[in-house]
Amino acid sequence: MTTPESGAEFGTEPGSEPVNQPGNETSRETGKESFTARDADSSTTDPTLLEQMGGLTGLVSATLPVLVLIPVNSFWGLGPALIAAVGVAVAITAWRILRKETLQPAISGLLGVALCAAIAWFSGSAKGYFLYGIWMSLILCVLAVASILFRWPAVGVIWKGINGEDMAWRQVPAARRAFAIATGGWAVVFLARFVIQNAIYNADHTTALGVTRIIMGWPLTGLVLILTVWMVKRANAAIEQFSPQETEQENNEHQH
Repeated sequence: MTTPESGAEFGTEPGSEPVNQPGNETSRETGKESFTARDADSSTTDPTLLEQMGGLTGLVSATLPVLVLIPVNSFWGLGPALIAAVGVAVAITAWRILRKETLQPAISGLLGVALCAAIAWFSGSAKGYFLYGIWMSLILCVLAVASILFRWPAVGVIWKGINGEDMAWRQVPAARRAFAIATGGWAVVFLARFVIQNAIYNADHTTALGVTRIIMGWPLTGLVLILTVWMVKRANAAIEQFSPQETEQENNEHQH
């Protein structure tokens, strides 16, 4: 380490050569590595949870086809409505590609709209557009609950997987509980979507179903995202403060 004025290292006389003591080279190399790691960390900005889910464009691409489908179906029928919904999805996908955004969310969104439109076409009713989302909500609810019961909470698995980290957090009871709470929040959302939207679907109220789909879509997702971010922060804090004795204590409790 040098002073700005003289360039001399602490512990040496100005102008003299520093004394090479055993371990000095190793400590300097370690220091260089730590500074390099910190520089790399500071220069790399991790994507936010919203960005990983497709960003604001993802919110638009999930909502616009439904906004177009309902009124077009009311005035011109099923065929034009499905064409309009798929057309909007194609336009959004093309726009995202031109903006050089990540292709995976864009293509996934387009395929999702195409699948929903195909179900509606073969069912002969516009309400069929929502059938895939309704039953997928039930499946996701079951998977979320199962992941909690098997002590592999889905939020922890997905979050750590997205960030390229291992599953060592499962050995931290507090972190596992935090991820389980977040996963439970998603399970409640999925179950609410299934129960409410399936009831409206069976009542054959297509317009109400479309409105409910939007209201229970990203607005409700935003609420559970707040819970998720809070629990992720708690889990990360627990991992940093983890003591192996916590795991031994929990294992003993389960055995008794």
